[in-house]
Amino acid sequence: MQRTHYVKDAISAIGKTVTVAGWAHEVRDIGKVRFIQLRDKTGIVQVFAKKDDTPPFVFEAMVQPKETVLAITGIVKESKIAKSGIEIIPAEIKVLGSLSAKVPFELTGKVPAELDVRLDHRYVDLRREEIYSIFRIKSVAANAFRQSLISQGFEEIHPTSLVAAATEGGAELFEVKYFEKQAYLAQSPQLYKQLAVVGGMDKVFMTSPVFRAEKHNTLTHLNEVVQMDAEMGFCSDEDALLVLEKTFLDILGEVSKNCKHELEVVGSKLVVPKKIVRHSYSELVTTLNDAGVKMKWGEDFDREKEAKLQEILGEEAYFITRWPTAIRAFYSMPLDEDPKICRAYDLVYRGLEISSGAQRIHIPEMLIKQLEARGENSDNFKFYIDAFRVGAPPHAGWSIGIERLVMKMCNLSNIREAALFPRDRHRLTP
Repeated sequence: MQRTHYVKDAISAIGKTVTVAGWAHEVRDIGKVRFIQLRDKTGIVQVFAKKDDTPPFVFEAMVQPKETVLAITGIVKESKIAKSGIEIIPAEIKVLGSLSAKVPFELTGKVPAELDVRLDHRYVDLRREEIYSIFRIKSVAANAFRQSLISQGFEEIHPTSLVAAATEGGAELFEVKYFEKQAYLAQSPQLYKQLAVVGGMDKVFMTSPVFRAEKHNTLTHLNEVVQMDAEMGFCSDEDALLVLEKTFLDILGEVSKNCKHELEVVGSKLVVPKKIVRHSYSELVTTLNDAGVKMKWGEDFDREKEAKLQEILGEEAYFITRWPTAIRAFYSMPLDEDPKICRAYDLVYRGLEISSGAQRIHIPEMLIKQLEARGENSDNFKFYIDAFRVGAPPHAGWSIGIERLVMKMCNLSNIREAALFPRDRHRLTP
């Protein structure tokens, strides 16, 4: 390895010789004294050299363009001036990566950069502490999702991203030429996680990219997102809701515990509730109308209505249950007593829907009826429907959009900030 310590670990090595490696964040030359602020993903440390006390070749190497990649070996000493409380007195400096192009924007934060410029050069943007913190939080959230479901007896699967037909109905798909056939990028792993349950795996989860060819330009949508999905057999919507509640609270708890510094950097404080309140769709429609916000039963909640509900309810997180069947996915199980309402649910967090799920229809004839009611050709779903003809248990599941979750955990105003390399209507690089 080209380092013995990360910057944050050097604090515990006072009096010892260490090698740290990273980027020259700031460089100052004031004659007989030179400073380098060396940055890695864990922080910034000051490297300090006096001309009279430093070997000439080392002192000369203390003048480098900002963002040069360096490995610096030296003794760690306490410092009352440096922010970290330590500084490194260099004995050796190696240039590991020099600059052959201009850094596209200032990384110290002294000069703001437009979001599009930053996304065009995301590999530079990630060097900023606030941006790295977002993706550290995202990593912890994804791992917490995985560990929570494993602890609940789920197994991980890896479904395909290439499909022969729309997995959720509708025409907004990206077409792909697949040898002599026409294929599509999957809108959702939905059908395949159901097939795993029907196949006897019983309780499965996955983290999977999904693609939606919708020509929107909003702050909460992308054309490629990562879904954290779960599906379980021999259960009802209520059982799946309980798993979703525990998993979501586990994610909040792990991020709150393990990302204290990162949350502080992005300016967010997480509250982990003991329980998530449930509201029926019909109840919330009445709530909005009582507040003077007109909404007809059977409409979906738009951004304005979600924001109003957040204001009225004052709850960081809540469930919306018992949705109109007509506005949910074709595979959502209707209520026996009132088929106009189905066993679907959403999880709203900080005013934004971050998760959606339902108990699924496992009766072939009912699936065909629901598809035809939406103008879909059931023959295109024959492989899916036939799976339920050989013995399928009642089952339910849900999906969390991790970019939306991270957007809200980090108090970001644009979902593109929560995607490492976002894909929207106009962005296909880098």
